[in-house]
Amino acid sequence: MSYTALYRKFRPDNFDDVKGQDHIVTTLTNQIKANRIGHAYLFCGTRGTGKTTVAKILAKAVNCEHPVNGSPCNECAMCKAIQAGTAMNVIEIDAASNNGVDNIREIREEVAYRPTEGKYKVYIIDEVHMLSTGAFNALLKTLEEPPSYVIFILATTEAHKIPITILSRCQRYDFHRISIDTIAARLSELLTAEGVEAEEKAVRYVAKKGDGSMRDALSLLDQCISFYLGQVLTYDKVLDVLGAVDTEVFSRLLRKVLSGDVTGSIHVLEDLITGGRELGQFVSDFTWYMRNLLLVKTSENPEEAIDVSSENLKLLKEESGMTDVETLMRYIRIFSDLSNQIRFASQKRVLVEIALIKLCRPAMETNLDSVLDRLRVLEKQMEERPVQQVIVRESEAGGAGEPGAAVTGTATVQQQKPQKAAPEDLQKIVAGWRAIVGQTTGLFKQSLQRAVPKYNGETGDPILYVEFQDFLGMNYVDNPEAKKELQDIIAARTGKSVEIHMLVANKHQHTNLAQITVDDALRENIHMDIVVEEDPDEES
Repeated sequence: MSYTALYRKFRPDNFDDVKGQDHIVTTLTNQIKANRIGHAYLFCGTRGTGKTTVAKILAKAVNCEHPVNGSPCNECAMCKAIQAGTAMNVIEIDAASNNGVDNIREIREEVAYRPTEGKYKVYIIDEVHMLSTGAFNALLKTLEEPPSYVIFILATTEAHKIPITILSRCQRYDFHRISIDTIAARLSELLTAEGVEAEEKAVRYVAKKGDGSMRDALSLLDQCISFYLGQVLTYDKVLDVLGAVDTEVFSRLLRKVLSGDVTGSIHVLEDLITGGRELGQFVSDFTWYMRNLLLVKTSENPEEAIDVSSENLKLLKEESGMTDVETLMRYIRIFSDLSNQIRFASQKRVLVEIALIKLCRPAMETNLDSVLDRLRVLEKQMEERPVQQVIVRESEAGGAGEPGAAVTGTATVQQQKPQKAAPEDLQKIVAGWRAIVGQTTGLFKQSLQRAVPKYNGETGDPILYVEFQDFLGMNYVDNPEAKKELQDIIAARTGKSVEIHMLVANKHQHTNLAQITVDDALRENIHMDIVVEEDPDEES
């Protein structure tokens, strides 16, 4: 006898064996027990959730000679005939290949005849959304008022494509995705029946890969058993067969990405490709891994939000503390876009490598989440590279004004306040006046370029007088911001603080300063005659 696939071999033959659709099973069994059977049903839901299976069980139940609590007995002649597919009063139609008006007209002609055996003639139309507009219109009248012995069961994965006129004539039942726990429990039962030993972790991974579909999970399990026939089915073997990646590899890759290690990330990808992993599967699984990290980061009870082992949950909690929500959302966005692109790409590896580089180098993008990720990287660099501490001391060996040795440390920069300027410091300031003015800005700079710096050499007061030569200087005479700007520039150049008085020529009260010029101040301090030559730059 030829081999039968697991999903066909273990297809439920009564309502009690249907898993994960209790809300539908309860309703249908109550209808059968109360003899309140509808004339048209619409079963909606994703693939592999039991739509066709429940339709066949319902067809057996309404024709069963001895139903048990609303379920077929599977012992009477009608149940056996329907189970074997030989019953004349249960007609299965694939709407994908029989979607024309003529096919529906045949149904309209057939419903006029009573069933030759059993109570009801049941039409199961699978993938009903594939019917043409004309076929739907031809079905309308029959679907609305069929003979009392006819039941229509329409099954579809895309209910939104069905006309509202059809929907309003049917009892609609939505089949839910089956939970991982339910699928895993069912797989364990079938493995026991098949005499195959498997690790619980491996079974749960196959259940998760089923993505809510019992049929998909059974097909994957069938594939794994065939590959390692006669051996214990372990977690690593399941990963090998399905081309999937272990959580440990995702953890290693994420740490490389968070540290900005492009080369290390590419090496991890190279190892995956060498190991025969499928890149589309890798992108999907890594996106799911980052989704789990995001839930751990944002959920108060992550144990209830994600389905992972306690060891993996501990690892996820550790890694969630290494990043922030905005960064994870950026990673998920990039890989979600990648999953759409890689499906039809010829150079899948190149696309994955570019995505990894984007994760490691947020500067490549200008999105808000990329900017936040760049800030995260900068903050991390500042934490890893402490700022040097520089303390400026007065040297014991040198005189006043000579800086001492710099001391390095890990705190912020500390610097003593500059000392007050001495008369000799005022000489240096006046001599370097042009360079000081060059560091100012705007109109203030223009006024200072025509101003004359002076100090009182007789009294030795550490006061610098700035004499503006035009009325525009009046704007800065009592301006504290301008005075502070000039004081800061002088302190930065000389390391000395100086008191500054600003005044306009012939408008001040200190008449004795009128005779004090720069030349006089220099002669008084140097005690020799000085000839001041004109600056050639000024002549030009």
